[in-house]
Amino acid sequence: MADAPRITVDELKRRMEAGEDFVLIDTRNPQAWAGSDSMLPEAIRLPMDKLEENLSKIPKDKRIVAYCT
Repeated sequence: MADAPRITVDELKRRMEAGEDFVLIDTRNPQAWAGSDSMLPEAIRLPMDKLEENLSKIPKDKRIVAYCT
């Protein structure tokens, strides 16, 4: 995953406003998520340590954007 392209928050916002079709996955741990002011609409919440066991929840036919801190 080190070669995955990165985008800025502004770029993500632009893509969301443009109606781009992708899946947003919030990979922050529960403590980071609870302590944050940033809640991502329609994001699938999957902490990194639970990602592998929940791969079936991620659509395979769309681009994926992962949000992590």
